[in-house]
Amino acid sequence: MKLSRRALLGRSLAIPLSISLSPFISPRSALAAAAAPSLAIVMNSGEASVSVIDMATHQVVRTLPTLREPSHWALSPDRSKLYIADASGNALFIVDPRTGTALGQKVIADPYQLGFTPDHKYLVVNALRLDYVDVYRADDLSLAKRFSPGSMPSHLDFSPDSRWSFNSMQGSGTLVSFDLSNMTVRWKSKVGATPAGVLWHNGKVLVCVMGSDHVAEVDPVTGEVLRRIKTGVGPHNVFLTPDGSTLYVTNRIGGSLVALDPVTFALRRTYPFHAAGPDDINVAPDGKLWITLRFREQVAVLDPASGNYETINVGRSPHGIFLSTELTRHGLITAETL
Repeated sequence: MKLSRRALLGRSLAIPLSISLSPFISPRSALAAAAAPSLAIVMNSGEASVSVIDMATHQVVRTLPTLREPSHWALSPDRSKLYIADASGNALFIVDPRTGTALGQKVIADPYQLGFTPDHKYLVVNALRLDYVDVYRADDLSLAKRFSPGSMPSHLDFSPDSRWSFNSMQGSGTLVSFDLSNMTVRWKSKVGATPAGVLWHNGKVLVCVMGSDHVAEVDPVTGEVLRRIKTGVGPHNVFLTPDGSTLYVTNRIGGSLVALDPVTFALRRTYPFHAAGPDDINVAPDGKLWITLRFREQVAVLDPASGNYETINVGRSPHGIFLSTELTRHGLITAETL
């Protein structure tokens, strides 16, 4: 029996810029990004809207209507467009990541989670409702390949060479790997009930397993589960800080955020968010974590040193979050590698 998303939820310092920072960002656009007000862009899955927050004042300065169910984001290779997945709306909602203004939309089948390959050749989209993993050519968003690998494709990440993708299947309890060089399925690995967030890390793949309260470390070549790391009840997503010093896991069902050593996976600290459903996070230049709280209609801004946090009211079921301060950072920008 396929579970509905509602049922699953119930279980549920700015830096100087130069053109050397990225081959995909021009000096003019880099300066514009540095000069613009810093914004947090929050996807409210429960009320078909996007909240745009001034990061300095913590005030919502704009609310953008979407079609039905905005969830996750991907930044275009030239950093000029923020693609927001609107799953039930069957569209990509396009936003200017510097100004937080709407740029339009593109029809696409059930985009839930999405990401550009590191070489920017493809955009891979998990269609959770339709049970597809779709591979689109990044230059024109034309469909290159459609896979039907299991039930409820959820989250994804890639190998650094862009050859392999790793996609969690919530309904099938599997992690599936695709070879994007020849568009074939490499392997399917049983990782546990209701897998979600996926992260390539130190030559392995991490996947959060919500139904078994652990993060699985998986061999990317064979799909073998190498070890299981207990993090709390209902771990949903895993993130690596920009400096690579800390792994954060959001335990959405248990209501906590945990900080792990990125090498040993030893628990460093637990931050409680009781009955709040912490979901996605991003890291601001001042080191504070911006965290969506799915069950409270809020975003938390956490000081990881003190453990204190402030909250900002947004829309129902806030999900993905993008910070425009990311635009000044060198290298690949994705939701997983903050």
